[in-house]
Amino acid sequence: MHAHVYKSRRKPDTYLYLRERDAFGLVPESLRAPLGALEFVLAVELTPARTLARADAAVVRANLERLGYYLQAPDAVLDPLVAGGVGDG
Repeated sequence: MHAHVYKSRRKPDTYLYLRERDAFGLVPESLRAPLGALEFVLAVELTPARTLARADAAVVRANLERLGYYLQAPDAVLDPLVAGGVGDG
């Protein structure tokens, strides 16, 4: 699975992964707006063998498949697959 990674220019150490390049419409506005301007940083293939420095690649892949995005932020629970997490509904 391919992922396109963007960093928030407003929130340090916050990254948005999208399954399609520039597909910001997949992300609810209430989640996207606080990020401010986003800067493309990387296109990466998320294979089962791939590890990521600050996120579980399996969780990222699951979110990309289910929602089309994954938000990685410091000191926050943002896993939409966990009940009550950002992105439910």
